[in-house]
Amino acid sequence: MPIYEFHCNECGRDSEALTPTTEWEGTVCPHCGSRNLSKKLSMFAATGGTEGGACSDGSCNWGSSCDTGGCGSCCCGG
Repeated sequence: MPIYEFHCNECGRDSEALTPTTEWEGTVCPHCGSRNLSKKLSMFAATGGTEGGACSDGSCNWGSSCDTGGCGSCCCGG
């Protein structure tokens, strides 16, 4: 089940909801109870591994070094 982001046209606040793909139109705003919601375009993130495991060469995927005690605690989360 995907998580959708919504904008409430009544109270103007944004929220998220775990909703079946075909049944999102009945979703209720958790802030004001309105059903007058617009589905927002959401971005998503994907990660990929590196050969030999992440940070196997001592550097992270984001350009920082793994100098915080090993790969398990560096920025790539390896």
